[in-house]
Amino acid sequence: MIVYVLLYNSGTSNEGIHTLQIGDRDCVLMFESEDDAVRYALLLEAQDFPLPSAEGIEIEEIEDFCASAGYDYKFISDGMLEVPPENNVEHMDWDIDGTPQAPITENSSEAEMSAFELERIRRQLEGLL
Repeated sequence: MIVYVLLYNSGTSNEGIHTLQIGDRDCVLMFESEDDAVRYALLLEAQDFPLPSAEGIEIEEIEDFCASAGYDYKFISDGMLEVPPENNVEHMDWDIDGTPQAPITENSSEAEMSAFELERIRRQLEGLL
């Protein structure tokens, strides 16, 4: 079975996979639908992340990757509207350019604007369905 994951710099030596941090564990999202993965990627871009690409990969390959990297994974069924969390990690383990990155922080006014912007985007995406 093919699932879709979000990759940055796909096919390069600086390839990275999008994960969520849940507690002290990283979790890879596996989307059943490519459209849902693309929608999630656009929501990430709205939060000022670089735009990842939705790449189709065999589910067994992702499960093996997660097991070897110590990551958890979450299967997102077709049509399930997954929304990125409002809070970002203080420091990412990976940088799109391969250079050290300054920590991501949000002040309350940015977080409120982000929540407002996400709500607007969510309504637009629901209108597309």
